[in-house]
Amino acid sequence: MPPPLDDVLQDPLDDLKLGRQVARASIGVSCVLAASNIVIGLLAGSASVFAAGVEFAGDVIASTLVLIGMILAARPADEDHPYGHGRIEILAGLSVGVILAAGGAGICYRSLQGVYELRPPPGAYAKWPLICAILVRGVMSFVKFRVGRRIGSSSLIADAWNDTVDILSAGAALGALELTLHDPARFLSADHYGGFAVGLFVIYTGLRVLRDAAMDLIDTMPQSGIIDSIRRAALDVEGVLGIEKCYARKTGLKYHVEIHVEVDPAMTVAASHDIAAQVRLHVVRTLSRVADVMVHIEPFGMV
Repeated sequence: MPPPLDDVLQDPLDDLKLGRQVARASIGVSCVLAASNIVIGLLAGSASVFAAGVEFAGDVIASTLVLIGMILAARPADEDHPYGHGRIEILAGLSVGVILAAGGAGICYRSLQGVYELRPPPGAYAKWPLICAILVRGVMSFVKFRVGRRIGSSSLIADAWNDTVDILSAGAALGALELTLHDPARFLSADHYGGFAVGLFVIYTGLRVLRDAAMDLIDTMPQSGIIDSIRRAALDVEGVLGIEKCYARKTGLKYHVEIHVEVDPAMTVAASHDIAAQVRLHVVRTLSRVADVMVHIEPFGMV
């Protein structure tokens, strides 16, 4: 998702730094949640709590990929990568989606193992790590969505969706566990089905993240407001009489723009070239989200 228009002028370097800080915090939080849910799930004999812990362990990998993607995306353009390394950040989001979908399938499979076995009901204390996870994930999801949308980070937004589904899946696991604890004789298998529900939530999130990252990789146009802001910046340049076309594609946190500006058809090639150079410089200076602009000159009023 493109950043809101109010944030188009933010400095991408500061945004990357903020995104990395959020990703680091997420890794630490996920490590604590994963360890607590896996250990307590095993000790209490709860399949749904253990499944939630496995999911949180996958979150550690996902957040690590987001952090690595942001670090690599900040590298400047070079001879082999003239458009920069921004799309590494998008690839990180794509990797998060793959990990989530595969991890969800594994959680579903493991949760259904031994569903009909007779065994003691889980310990009542198993619900507390799930309650803590719901509260912590709620805060992390809010922060990641806000920062991710502000800086236009595909991978951070993907991680935020991951946290959102963690809340839903932990809630499903908690409900299943409470049902088992309420009447173990009738609902002993509910705990296992709760773990299976967690896996389904994770698979859904992974597929959604994959779709969103793929949209950026196939050069989907940004929201119309961003295109309008580019057009307005170009029209501010003296000598530009109109805009025939304007395209933009996302490369990490920035956009590469191709714009066709209309000028007086009677002016010289040298004069029109100067206008093109001014348009490029003005758009890049005005909108820091724009990495570069390719300007085409078209005669005004001619079809």
